[in-house]
Amino acid sequence: MGYVHQANRAKQPSLSQLRAFAAVAEHLHFRDAAAAIGMSQPALSGAVSALEVALGVQLIERTTRKVLLSPAGKRLAARADAVLSAVGELMEEAEAVRAPFTGTLRLGVIPTVAPYLLPTVLRLVHERYPDLDLQVHEEQTSSLLDGLAAGRLDLLLLAVPLGVPGVSELPLFDEDFVLVTERGHRLGGRSGIPREVLRDLPLLLLDEGHCLRDQALDICREAGRTQGGPVTTTAAGLSTLVQLVAGGLGVTLLPRTAVTVETGRNEALSTAHFADPAPSRRVALAVRTGTARYAEFEEFAAALREAMTVLPVRTPDGSTAGATTQG
Repeated sequence: MGYVHQANRAKQPSLSQLRAFAAVAEHLHFRDAAAAIGMSQPALSGAVSALEVALGVQLIERTTRKVLLSPAGKRLAARADAVLSAVGELMEEAEAVRAPFTGTLRLGVIPTVAPYLLPTVLRLVHERYPDLDLQVHEEQTSSLLDGLAAGRLDLLLLAVPLGVPGVSELPLFDEDFVLVTERGHRLGGRSGIPREVLRDLPLLLLDEGHCLRDQALDICREAGRTQGGPVTTTAAGLSTLVQLVAGGLGVTLLPRTAVTVETGRNEALSTAHFADPAPSRRVALAVRTGTARYAEFEEFAAALREAMTVLPVRTPDGSTAGATTQG
């Protein structure tokens, strides 16, 4: 196939063509790229070819086995991403100006928060923001941050601090960690236990990639636990962790908001509470710094803080926000 070596000034690239090219540049596979943006493979291939004609350069090197970016394609892929991002920001700002709390809100949530806080979030949206089309995506922190930066997600609900440039945090609450043991364990049911007990306990943790795993390891290091301690990674979710604890394989740490859901119906489990100041985590909303919807998200964060007063958490200023009964 021949390529025009001078850009066709009569035709400007369309957003559809740019999206198709950006998808191919990301996936380097026509079928995967087409699936990612909901376009048929022939339509995607045609859009990329039309973009090459409009720009007067070859963007893609097609072989029988793989797809490669040409030197020009590598240079222009970043430009295409920037254009699509700018268009997304334009649409976002127009939507924010038109009417706050309407249209689509794509919320990303980490797995160690989603089951315990989403009922409160969904109830709030249903009752206070009925015109808001909430779309929820449960992913690990790194994937959520990538989605926020790329414009795939608008708002994140996760543990902080993140320390990521270009991301602002709107704190919601702090919550303590609780030690979960099998019933009959020497620490089960106790209060005021020192963190130092974590030095030698057989601790069960989540798999790599979960921020809660990293937080638990930080707590253990603060308690004086060495890397030689019996730490075993065995589970992809908190529900599996507590089942392993119930089976006598070790102990684990749960955030307070998860305790009732994960241990309330299992008589083989018991909990123990740390002495003050107990190890804790902070949960917040994260947004792109400078987003046109920042004021809207600030209001949403304030509404969430109010809605979460029934939970066993503390507001960022240190006051108790919810019930203090031990689970």
